[in-house]
Amino acid sequence: MKTIEQRLKEIKIVPVIAINSADQALPLAKVLMENGLPCAEVTFRTEAAVESIRLMREAYPDMLIGAGTVLTAAQVDQAIDAGVDFVVSPGFNPTTVKYCQQRNMPIIPGVNNPSLVEQAMEMGLKTLKFFPAEPSGGISMLKALTAVYPVSFMPTGGVSPSNVNDYLAIKSVVACGGTWMVPTDLMDKGDWDSIAELIKAL
Repeated sequence: MKTIEQRLKEIKIVPVIAINSADQALPLAKVLMENGLPCAEVTFRTEAAVESIRLMREAYPDMLIGAGTVLTAAQVDQAIDAGVDFVVSPGFNPTTVKYCQQRNMPIIPGVNNPSLVEQAMEMGLKTLKFFPAEPSGGISMLKALTAVYPVSFMPTGGVSPSNVNDYLAIKSVVACGGTWMVPTDLMDKGDWDSIAELIKAL
């Protein structure tokens, strides 16, 4: 079995998706899978997140699915019950991290400074979300952290087509999270052809 980190390295880009209606889940998963991006981080910022993850998991067992913006133990339980492969949190909350570890669920918590990286390492974590990437110093900050700490990063927040290759060129970066290839307005309109084109361009 490949680890979550190995699978992220292969995929390189994690689409971060806010799904407003569970009806969008299957067409979205289909367009991602058919255009070479077999991955989704479905954020818990919408009420449709749990059901969307469940539908995507049932239809595409091999898809790499994460739950994003997970803030509580209850949300961890919901994500696990829905069938996720990993959990992502915007910040570093030791309580949430411990709970994921107790439930044997990989978690990639958000960090943006040396102290948080060290706290995460203390808990045995090796892959961290650098968030919010651009407001936190972007490429230069990430290179500074990489020079000191033997961990891997998934930069998210301000990553775009104009800078994604610069992030991916950093040795410690396993993948980048982004929203530009799955815009909410196109999903709400059901414009899957335009989303397919964005994914192909990526």
